[in-house]
Amino acid sequence: MLGANDGLLSTASLVLGVASAGGAHAAILIAAVAALVSGAMSMAAGEYVSVSSQLDSERADLARERGELRADPAGETEELAQIYTRLGVDQATSLTVARELMGKDALAAHARDELGITTASRARPVQAALTSALCFGLGAATPVLIVIVTPLRWLIGVQAAGALVMLAALGAIGAAAGGAPMLRAALRVTVWGGLALAVTGGIGRLIGVAI
Repeated sequence: MLGANDGLLSTASLVLGVASAGGAHAAILIAAVAALVSGAMSMAAGEYVSVSSQLDSERADLARERGELRADPAGETEELAQIYTRLGVDQATSLTVARELMGKDALAAHARDELGITTASRARPVQAALTSALCFGLGAATPVLIVIVTPLRWLIGVQAAGALVMLAALGAIGAAAGGAPMLRAALRVTVWGGLALAVTGGIGRLIGVAI
């Protein structure tokens, strides 16, 4: 949702800025498409770098844990048992569970219960990059489509209205997915989005008049 919101709002704001400055329809469309492509690539690159750093940290943690397991398996068993004891399991049971898990896959047990690293939560840079780019692109597609189908004389009004409606919808969907109040989330996103659109459009208007 955050990626889609970013794509929608940044592209719609750019369209309003260029349109308010008196740009031709073709120039506005080029700017909108450029915003979609560059924004999606930027999101993908940023997410890839960020998640790659997380993956490097996870690998370093696992390598350190692997070394500790080789150097002191008994101590690592005791450490794992203490984790379960702190969670409320009695000491004898904790030690039994720790020994059984260590006997099956010691590194996996420590990765999961000591480091918080699981197969489902492992960092995946390529997947994260593609997801971010796709979400941004889907959000930015609405302003681009509006530019394509709307005559220039109506473009500012239609673009602003379409962006606000889509922002409200995305805010409500995100809130529903998270179990939060939908109306409050929709209003919050719409108000701040409307402010961004107004500021960008106003700046475009001032530049257009100056030029």
